[in-house]
Amino acid sequence: MTPRAADRARYDRATAHLDAPLALVDLEAFDANADDLVRRAQGKPIRVASKSVRCRALLERVLARDGFAGIMSYTLAESIWLARAGFEDVLLAYPSADRDRFAELAADPKLAAAITVMVDDPAQLDLVDRARARADLPVRICLELDTSLHLLGGRVRVGARRSPLREPAQLAELARAVVRRPGFRLVGLMAYEGHVAGVGDDIAGRPVRSRAIRLMQAAARKELAARRAEVVRAVRAVAPDLEFVNGGGTGSVQHTAAEDAVTEIAAGSGLYVPRLFDNYTSFTGRPAALFAQPVVRRPGVGVVTVLGGGYPASGAAGVDRLPVPYLPEGLRYDPQEGAGEVQTPLLGTAADDLLIGDKVWFRHAKAGELCERFDELQLVEGDRVTATVPTYRGEGRTFL
Repeated sequence: MTPRAADRARYDRATAHLDAPLALVDLEAFDANADDLVRRAQGKPIRVASKSVRCRALLERVLARDGFAGIMSYTLAESIWLARAGFEDVLLAYPSADRDRFAELAADPKLAAAITVMVDDPAQLDLVDRARARADLPVRICLELDTSLHLLGGRVRVGARRSPLREPAQLAELARAVVRRPGFRLVGLMAYEGHVAGVGDDIAGRPVRSRAIRLMQAAARKELAARRAEVVRAVRAVAPDLEFVNGGGTGSVQHTAAEDAVTEIAAGSGLYVPRLFDNYTSFTGRPAALFAQPVVRRPGVGVVTVLGGGYPASGAAGVDRLPVPYLPEGLRYDPQEGAGEVQTPLLGTAADDLLIGDKVWFRHAKAGELCERFDELQLVEGDRVTATVPTYRGEGRTFL
């Protein structure tokens, strides 16, 4: 029996009393992935990206482990919800225009102490000031650095379009604006290198493209390390008491941790290890989060149909954004239908061994987006479900 076949047998036994659709997290794999992230972080604390987990119980589990500290959230409403639930260090990684929540944040000492908000434009500070009724509780501020790689004099850009702040002088100028402005406190700097951390460099069957990605990423890491160090020096000259410099992502943990200027690493997807994280030369994780769909039809030889399954991931549309049939091995989509809204035909010889009601296990392309489809996660240890915990959706929270 292959390791994957053994996992399928365990998951089927563990959930034999449950009907699909359902989602599970294998806690042994989850914890092993957490250990690997800590190893690669080389002693620097890891701030957990909540959008990649979207389950309070699992956020609590990983933050109880040595090597993890703090949450990186994705909306202000989520940040406030987490802080009220007892999480004491929440970095909002994206700018917000939520005036009601800014008023709530600036009026509550507990929230103001626990939450740090992201800005890359003075207009975002203006929005906070217009929203709040009092300025005696300073709002904690983090600046974001654009990490994209510019080639050919800036005519070619590699990386996400995030912050407009790229050069040390730009960051220092905004830092001065924050420091001089009553009601704000500059505490952090963030730089997310998604073109390194979130792009696999070992694509199956694409050796030329894989080599090109590795060359690009090597150049990007070298350029960013030098520029990030200059930016940190410039910002610390304005704000010597800067508490943290955050960088990285699951795919670049060890590279970012090696930079002296960085004090903490961001990671989250590496806990679940969705399919987009299969193609890396720098690390190998264990798939920890899966979902099962039931076989509901057997249309013919070499084909079964499962209920639902059309759960595409965000990003540029493409085959790589689809979940992948994972267990049993040897199943694939019908290219004329793909992953369907209410039913999905699957092809392959493995289909002939499946009966009506059997489970087919899938891996999502991304990590936390799976939790937007399920109210709860079955936590599996060995061949038993040892707990059932709600996702954000299961707690009635859909922040985006």
